[in-house]
Amino acid sequence: MSVSQDNPTLLCHRGLRRQTIVQSLLADVFQGRLRAGEHLVTQELAERFGVSHTPIREALISLAGIGIIDLWPNRGAIVRRVTANEVREVCQVRRVLECEATRSACGRIDLGDLHTLGADLKRLMTTRARPGPRFIEMARAVDSRLHDLIAESCGNAFLAQEIGRLKILFRAFRDVAWERAEARNDYRRLAEEAREHVAIVEALLAGDSHEAARAMSRHIRSGLRYWSRALPASSQKENGKRKKEESNGQS
Repeated sequence: MSVSQDNPTLLCHRGLRRQTIVQSLLADVFQGRLRAGEHLVTQELAERFGVSHTPIREALISLAGIGIIDLWPNRGAIVRRVTANEVREVCQVRRVLECEATRSACGRIDLGDLHTLGADLKRLMTTRARPGPRFIEMARAVDSRLHDLIAESCGNAFLAQEIGRLKILFRAFRDVAWERAEARNDYRRLAEEAREHVAIVEALLAGDSHEAARAMSRHIRSGLRYWSRALPASSQKENGKRKKEESNGQS
């Protein structure tokens, strides 16, 4: 198992500890450090993260629940291959959930919170500073605040819980895609996301639930092409090969 070894002992709340492990393993999968078919050994992971077996098992169950690994009796945890089609399916599910949450949250969210978010987003859009790690961290924080605020305000506990269950996967795609953009010195997506977020906030401020949901839908559709780039090169090649074979079969 070839993965990064720069994780300190996780001395934190149990739920946060599990989430940190999940996030780290997701990054390893989407950045190609963990490849499809590899076994995740509980003892090795416990040593890597400096924790007992319990949070490792909980993290693996979480990863299995969002389709990143398979848990097999007597075989343990095996990394699944995430395809571009599965990324599209994740986006479809996310769009349904978050558009409904946005529609339901309209009129429920504190206007002061929305004004603050809008101001922060506009600062991100108009900053003249050269983007870098700090800028990306600010953009990531504002993105999370907006989506969390909508989920928390939708008035449907089950819907909010389901978004919460999947958001760690959504954000893993986002973070890896942004890291690729940073490596290429390409920050266009950050500016696009800020504009898309502003459109959502302005519709919520106007009390227009229909337009707020439409703005959320456009935002998630727009992000799909960037999320697909979060796949390791091997998965992208396999998807390209499959599409070529399907094309040849139809000709």
